[in-house]
Amino acid sequence: MNVNGKIFKPVSNLAVDQQVLDVFKSWHDWLFNERKLSGNTRTAYLNDVETFFSFFSEHIGSNISMVSLQQLTITDLRSFLADRKRSGLSNTSMARNVSSIRSFFYFLNKFDHLKNEVINLLTSPKIPQAIPKALEQDEALSLLETVSRSAIQPWVKSRDKAIFALMYGCGLRIGEIIALDGSDIPLSDAIIVNGKGNKQRLGPVIPFIRESVAEYMSLCPFTISKDGPAFFGVRGNRLNPGVIQRSMRAIRGILGLPATATPHSLRHSFGTHLLINGGDLRSIQELLGHASLSTTQRYTAVDTNYLKEVHQKFHPRAELKE
Repeated sequence: MNVNGKIFKPVSNLAVDQQVLDVFKSWHDWLFNERKLSGNTRTAYLNDVETFFSFFSEHIGSNISMVSLQQLTITDLRSFLADRKRSGLSNTSMARNVSSIRSFFYFLNKFDHLKNEVINLLTSPKIPQAIPKALEQDEALSLLETVSRSAIQPWVKSRDKAIFALMYGCGLRIGEIIALDGSDIPLSDAIIVNGKGNKQRLGPVIPFIRESVAEYMSLCPFTISKDGPAFFGVRGNRLNPGVIQRSMRAIRGILGLPATATPHSLRHSFGTHLLINGGDLRSIQELLGHASLSTTQRYTAVDTNYLKEVHQKFHPRAELKE
């Protein structure tokens, strides 16, 4: 089996019998062929389940068989998580452990290797929601001005500038931009976006964005047809997200921005800067395409100091001394 271009071999001292080992290998093939998981993700899943095997075999005092997996209890699973926590593992890593084991048992049940759905009773450790990482307003503007320096070909320069403008000016996700077809551009005063869950939303388009996209269209060496991609890679195929991520890394190096300055941080910056300049959460929710207002509310924690300054400046009682 191939993982990241190498032949996959489970650890030599894996305490399982041959039947479990064969199923373990079949699970890997399923992750590759059916789930289409990346090499890194598959490696992480395999390592997590191997770690579980190591614990469980020691826990029951024998090699793991299909019978022992059939008899696995919620107490066994909780003991495993307690052991991982004692080892200093973070909640994020333990949540991935649970996800990996859940995937393995889903495979076992789906293909009738056994019937044991106890994993569905296990609650994953809670992971604190990260506050969106937004750029400062001057950093976002500098990024848009600097995007041209990292590209060799003028049309690539204009493409990246147009994409970053759509992220920061409209709050689009990178996947939403790459999914645009030629029929979606040139832009008018608004753009219809197919977001998560195939839900459509309307995004206003300011002149700077229209001009950036129009410049890209005039320089693009490939035919932008109605049914074809709006944004191309250098080989004439629909653009790959990794290309934009690499472009952002190059710009990040030029400007000395932190590692949190990613393509998605431009979308976060869009929401954050609207908020701190007086936008209301409901409108920002609509513009970002968030299904729940609670997701948008995370933006209120982004710039606490700024909001305190606004309070001090505009609240009628703020100037009173204690």
